[in-house]
Amino acid sequence: MWPPAKASDMTRADAPVTLPVVLTVAGSDSGGGAGIQADLKTIEACGGFGTSAITSVTAQNTTGVQGQHLLPIEEIEAQIEAVTGDFDVAAVKTGMLATSEVIDLVVDHAADLPNLVVDPVMVAASGDRLLAAEAEDAYESLIAEATVVTPNADEAAVLTGRDVDDAAAAEQAGRDLVEMGADSALVKGGHVPGDAVVDTLVTEDGVTTFRHDRIDTEATHGSGCTLSSAIATQLAHGDDLPTAVGSSVDLLASAVRYNVDIGEGPGAVHHLVQARNDAAHHPTSEAVERVVSALVEADVSGLVPERGMTVAGATPYAETPDAVAAVEGRIARTMDGVRPNRGVRFGASTTVARALLTAREHDPSLRFAIDCRLTDAVEDALSSLDGTSASYDPGKRPDGVAADATAQWGVDRAFGASDDPPVAVVGREGLGTDEHAMLFGATVDAIVSRVKTVHEAVDDGA
Repeated sequence: MWPPAKASDMTRADAPVTLPVVLTVAGSDSGGGAGIQADLKTIEACGGFGTSAITSVTAQNTTGVQGQHLLPIEEIEAQIEAVTGDFDVAAVKTGMLATSEVIDLVVDHAADLPNLVVDPVMVAASGDRLLAAEAEDAYESLIAEATVVTPNADEAAVLTGRDVDDAAAAEQAGRDLVEMGADSALVKGGHVPGDAVVDTLVTEDGVTTFRHDRIDTEATHGSGCTLSSAIATQLAHGDDLPTAVGSSVDLLASAVRYNVDIGEGPGAVHHLVQARNDAAHHPTSEAVERVVSALVEADVSGLVPERGMTVAGATPYAETPDAVAAVEGRIARTMDGVRPNRGVRFGASTTVARALLTAREHDPSLRFAIDCRLTDAVEDALSSLDGTSASYDPGKRPDGVAADATAQWGVDRAFGASDDPPVAVVGREGLGTDEHAMLFGATVDAIVSRVKTVHEAVDDGA
């Protein structure tokens, strides 16, 4: 019989999926930003199935650690054995182990702990100590079992006796840890002074560095847990070590930039930032389509450059052009008005996408950008907008900036020189049909309203 019976009238076949199992052996953070809670969120966000062995229960929030209670060693062991006895564990990470007895326990089970990522947690981000002083020496035996050990500069100094205050010292500390028996060492650069954060991965085969801009925030609670959990999960997926580390460092950079504003303290990193960003792709594409439909209906022909108009929309956590959706082939003028040449696709824009991402460095709330034809009339019409306009001189582009990056450089310069984030940015030299102004907005309504306002002002002045 067709159509088939409704789902409520039949038994449906299950559709199980297979996920790599990752085990975290660490402490619990009642505040949810670090520890087991951060590990499990990150593992799931990276496509793994998270399991756990809790070593210690902490009373903790964004302001600090108010108390901690170590579980009996036999209970910790029972958790490890329960997981490894039933699940095909593909990777393991350790966090807060608290005492030498717990460290020794993990070492004893190391043969059953593949792709072992050791995060040598000693002190919380708040400054509270999470490792007994007598346990520091015990880490040497665990490091010898590690696929990768991931200390920050302070932890690396304790483990190696070497001050880690620059890139050269980080590399040498990594070599020391490899000599202690680790397959590799990732010495994190968050505590090392400098405008950029440089993480240094050392293996027997060589050194790889991962660099990203430092984020101006104190909301780094859970950063070490998030990074080590992400690395473990990527290893569980079968990634090679440099790939696993590189993608995890990128994830953490976004998680720190788009941190979660919670509690009375600095807040926590956004463990699910990548998953949330992926989930936002379809709504963002639909939002760009709504903008295009509104501009077609309004017939903004007078604002469309000869080469076409680009309408671009970024996901809420966009960091690269492939997270910016745009009309492929731009919007073109026709005898009957304006129309998009093709559909909306992520990565379809370069110039406007990069300009939008640059604007978001100054105002992360901005989601949309449109390049318009620039004439004297259009420039005059910008004064009718609900915000300020800013300008830059393309002729002052530094020699080190490529010609195709002029708009990106100009937007950065214009936003940086403005007291309030501008809603429009133009280059003042060479006004003509080949030049353009860029309009920005945080919402569909905002960007459409601004384009219509300029278009109506130009028509009224014609």
